[in-house]
Amino acid sequence: MIEYLSIHGLGVIGDATVELDPGFTVVTGETGAGKTMVVTALNLLLGARADAGAVRHGASRATVEAGFRLAPGNAALGLAAEAGAVLDDDADTDDGAEPALVVTRSVGAAGSSGRSRASAGGRGVPVALLGELGEHLVAVHGQTDQLRLKSPAAQRHALDSFAGTAVAEALTAYRRDYEAWKQSAAELAEITTHEQDRAREAENLQRSLEEIDHAAVEAGEDAAVRAMIERLENVEELRAASLGAHAHLAGADAAETVEIPSAEALIESARQSLLAAPGQDEDLSGMARRLAEAGILLADISGDLAGYAARLDDDAGADLDTAQSRLAELTRLMRLYGPELADVIAWAETHRPRLEELQGDSGRIDELTAEVARLEQQVLAGAAELTRLRGEAARELSGLVSEELHALSMPDASFHATVSTGGEPGPHGADEIRLLLQPHAGAEPRPLGKGASGGELSRVMLALEVVLAATDPVPTFVFDEVDAGVGGEAAVQIGRRLARLARHVQVIVVTHLPQVAAFADRHVKVTKDSDSEAGFTTSDVASLDGEDRVGELARMLAGRSGSGAARDHARELLEASHA
Repeated sequence: MIEYLSIHGLGVIGDATVELDPGFTVVTGETGAGKTMVVTALNLLLGARADAGAVRHGASRATVEAGFRLAPGNAALGLAAEAGAVLDDDADTDDGAEPALVVTRSVGAAGSSGRSRASAGGRGVPVALLGELGEHLVAVHGQTDQLRLKSPAAQRHALDSFAGTAVAEALTAYRRDYEAWKQSAAELAEITTHEQDRAREAENLQRSLEEIDHAAVEAGEDAAVRAMIERLENVEELRAASLGAHAHLAGADAAETVEIPSAEALIESARQSLLAAPGQDEDLSGMARRLAEAGILLADISGDLAGYAARLDDDAGADLDTAQSRLAELTRLMRLYGPELADVIAWAETHRPRLEELQGDSGRIDELTAEVARLEQQVLAGAAELTRLRGEAARELSGLVSEELHALSMPDASFHATVSTGGEPGPHGADEIRLLLQPHAGAEPRPLGKGASGGELSRVMLALEVVLAATDPVPTFVFDEVDAGVGGEAAVQIGRRLARLARHVQVIVVTHLPQVAAFADRHVKVTKDSDSEAGFTTSDVASLDGEDRVGELARMLAGRSGSGAARDHARELLEASHA
């Protein structure tokens, strides 16, 4: 709901703020006082085109501001948050659960350099965003012809909401089948349309995987092959080095022509000398143990050197060309699928399922063809069920709205909600929903907003909104000229229906009829003060209650607020409207 509306420098209004309540608020005042400026201000906050001529004479800018109290599920919350708006979650409400959003709009006077500016939650936003927010916050019906239900999507949504759970459940089931149908059809089209491309892809994948499988690569194998190649290229030098070192440790030169003590024997002799020393000297005993460890270590090294030389003899029988060819093959695979051999192996494992998928195309085509046909039948059946349910709801909606129109001084008018089908199934079914007005018998039903005056259109929308109020409401409705051209009992019926609508949503009405104003929960009056010498007119906005409200209704009835008879009639209207 709208908590307050502030207007500064707009039309005849210099500076005014009006507090608004839930329920039914009526705005009245003498002709030219500036009642329509309230609607103009709201339209500016909803993203309407700015008119520099509406800026008050002598003011550089006109500024309007409104505070909205939003229910937690309102879509405007997400839009405002995406724009960086700051929401007031600590406002003084009974439960503190509904965040508040402050929206402002300012318009520069004609000839000024200032452009129209907008903000939401203290953050500057594009004016277009105000329009998006307004779709979820306020519906204005009146001479601006800003129809909430003008678009086909909005009309379909309104009818579906009115139809209730039956259509909601059928639509959920239909959408599930529709999405599965479109997904399967898209996959089938992709396979059949790109069959040659998929065949080429399968052939290339198979060739690559066979190449990798035939190579039987192992992670890190390239490093082992490089090491082998290096040994094969230097085998004689490596053999000489290892045998020479072994000979020195074993106690002979490489040619084994001179017998000399081995390193192990020398270390053992040194250890025995230490052990033969008299006494049990701890230092010498420790060094003897270290010599024993050194002897064991030298024996191990000597054995390793002999084994290394033996392996060199084995490697000497290997083919250097074969090793170099293997490295070249591994390098090529790494260049194509690497950069490492582990990546080559991973590439093969990743693409193997894709090859299996491509190789199964023929079977998958048959499977998808049957699945698409089955799902298409389910979609068509679901669309037909939606058409049936919507048709029933459309007939009921048409009858209820037409009854409301007859009570709103449009006795010859009839409302028609039509459901036509025959098109391709879409996300919402195969139906085209249209809301039409037949202004009188024999006339051709026409779309809402065409062939009706501003007052008639407001009454049509009032009738429709009253019927839809419990199923498809927006938080706030604004009606301007809803009572144009009517009076007497018809005006009473308009007031009664506005009050009924206000049980579900906030309703703001600009009116000149006391029969309508009497039904309001809150009465706001716009007064003007003309200063002919100064050459300007100023209007103010004030809330009325008690005798002040009685006086305003009396003025609307008889043109004089002080008339005793008019005041008695005004009290009678108030009592009757709240009986």
